[in-house]
Amino acid sequence: MNSFRSMLAMSLLVLLTFSLSSCDVIGDIFKAGAWTGIIGVVLVILLIWWILGKVRRR
Repeated sequence: MNSFRSMLAMSLLVLLTFSLSSCDVIGDIFKAGAWTGIIGVVLVILLIWWILGKVRRR
């Protein structure tokens, strides 16, 4: 049964790898507008900075 679960997990990982392309996502963001892309990138950076700050305090 453990072998089946690991095989299922690997299959899902391969499926996600082929179906989700980061280049497509970034292209769609910038198609929506350069300012939308810039704001999105800044928000992601701020989120990462905030999470790292929380982790370092512990």
